[in-house]
Amino acid sequence: MDVRNLGSWGERKAAAYLRRRGYKIVDMNCKYRQGEIDIVAENRSFIVFAEVKLRKNSEHGEAKEFVTVSKQRRVITAAEIWLQSHETEKQPRFDVIELYAPDGESSRRITINHIENAFEV
Repeated sequence: MDVRNLGSWGERKAAAYLRRRGYKIVDMNCKYRQGEIDIVAENRSFIVFAEVKLRKNSEHGEAKEFVTVSKQRRVITAAEIWLQSHETEKQPRFDVIELYAPDGESSRRITINHIENAFEV
């Protein structure tokens, strides 16, 4: 399994997790020259731009630590572009969803940590 397919698998798992918690998935894999958004979801109050990070374990640092300031800027820029073409009254929020899957797609037990409001504009 190549890294790109594994990343897509992780994003699907994160989207399913959000749906189970009452979020509506609005968009996925929004790519712009300036940045990309893994998942756009909404609940009653927020339009959520979620960055998904998949790791086998936290041995070399927690997954959220790989959402650098530079990456945050690119996600924020991509969200601004997305919002220009999608009207919403909802407040934007930037979340990080960490997935730990020790055996990749073969993992029987996946740990998911949803960090709401992980970074701000």
